[in-house]
Amino acid sequence: MPVADPVPPDRVETPRRVRVTRTTSPSPTARRQSSRLATVEIVEQARIDDIQVTSLIKAQFRLALQMVASLVVGLGGLPLMFALVPATRTYRILQVPLPWLLLGFVVYPLTYLAGRLYVNRAERVEDAFSEYIARR
Repeated sequence: MPVADPVPPDRVETPRRVRVTRTTSPSPTARRQSSRLATVEIVEQARIDDIQVTSLIKAQFRLALQMVASLVVGLGGLPLMFALVPATRTYRILQVPLPWLLLGFVVYPLTYLAGRLYVNRAERVEDAFSEYIARR
């Protein structure tokens, strides 16, 4: 099969431009009504979104208060226990005094675990919020 000769560049026809214009325009009344409806929808949606975001913030704040309260009770109870129960001040485990053991080694893993628990619960709250928003 023979190959066709390419067309010289000066002979290539370019397509003509076509101007596209709107044939009808909406009436000013229709434009005002549609913009008013859009504004009302945006305001209503913003109110709903504000309420939902506020509920998310309140849920996370409650969770934070619960975690702080549990840490205050747990860690604040140690000195109280040492003050009220004198035997705990002199009790030894593997030749290490109990207060040193609790305050030096046990507090840090418990604090870390409390932080991990808080993060997991906060993510669960956010995931539930995201799923609710996605369903809407």
